Amino acid sequence: MRILIVTAGSRGDVAPFTGLGRRLRDAGHEVALAAHPSFAALVGGCGLVHRPVPGDPRQLLRAWSGAASRDETRALTRAYADGLADGVADAVAAGTDLVLTAFGPAPLSRTAAAAFGVPVVGTYLTPVFATSRFALPGARSSDGRGPDDHLAAGRAVLGRAEGVFAGAVRRLRARFGLPEDTPSAAGDVRPVFHGYSPLVVPRPDDWPPRVGVTGYWWPSRPDGWRPPAGPADFLRSGPPPVFIGFGSMAPGQGERLGGLVAAAVRRAGVRAVVQAGWAGLSGAGDDILAVGDVPHDWLFPRTAAVVHHAGAGTTGAGLRAGVPAVPVPVMADQPFWASRLCELGVAPRALPFQDLTAEALGDAIRAALDDPAHRRRAAGLARRIAAEDGAAAVLAHIASSDGAH
Repeated sequence: MRILIVTAGSRGDVAPFTGLGRRLRDAGHEVALAAHPSFAALVGGCGLVHRPVPGDPRQLLRAWSGAASRDETRALTRAYADGLADGVADAVAAGTDLVLTAFGPAPLSRTAAAAFGVPVVGTYLTPVFATSRFALPGARSSDGRGPDDHLAAGRAVLGRAEGVFAGAVRRLRARFGLPEDTPSAAGDVRPVFHGYSPLVVPRPDDWPPRVGVTGYWWPSRPDGWRPPAGPADFLRSGPPPVFIGFGSMAPGQGERLGGLVAAAVRRAGVRAVVQAGWAGLSGAGDDILAVGDVPHDWLFPRTAAVVHHAGAGTTGAGLRAGVPAVPVPVMADQPFWASRLCELGVAPRALPFQDLTAEALGDAIRAALDDPAHRRRAAGLARRIAAEDGAAAVLAHIASSDGAH
């Protein structure tokens, strides 16, 4: 079967689908992954066909931060959405028997797939169905804490998300001559598989049928990857370091953050591996090693703790490694995952990015390392997560239905 996976966003929105795509390919399917051009090497290096969709989320974040007005921000978002819509439509038009879609571009995937009569399966990395059990990622802190508040907050999150692509969906419907009432909302997709562990966020019992939680889809390593000499030598030269990285967050703030991180490392009295990410984070000193992209499944188990922005993928990688965390959430779903890490007892506290100082970060690192309960709970959870096979449910569904939904 020809399978197209559609995703958009940062590396954390793409990498898990390389693992899922690899499993599908190994099961005999032809797999293409539609993602932004900057991820062509990542996708191709994992043995999958890359179908490019326009857009550069890194530049978009920079543009948003420099926008002079709300109208300018909306115009930037609209241009990104329209380009993405055309790219998704072209990717589907290139040929496929089944579309697996991430949550973000799901309205576009659903609309384009309808135009070509192709079934769609939701493959979402965060919880995206309103529930009375918790407020969805992205809910505003003022939305309340009771069951009714959680439901209302979740519906508001989904409404905002749908609004981002509303204009682009209308354009796609017009392009393909589809009726105005053609379903497009991400919540209209069935079935949906959520690619995170039910041990981390259990499936709410008030979710609709055919919406499940499978376990993580772990990123695939590029073919032929070998550990680079620099990190391997640094790891061997002393006690396990702390990992510090903020992923796709804070583009252009590398110099400021580099000084802050160096001071925090000195205050905590640790060694550190600092990942550049989109911020361009750097580090200097005998106890700090700066790195680029290094697979988290190789690096994280060799660390004493991981400091990160609490994106869904990095959160999962830290839990898989069984090491304590210091979450530094910035935006979107990150406060949700940071809160979960604390509730699971593998992090001492969340440190919101806007409150980040060298003193606060250094003290949080020490708190994560000094209480052995954090590592004990992290190791126990990692053992249980290792027994899960998140991709298996997706493969079984495709095999049983032969793509007919």
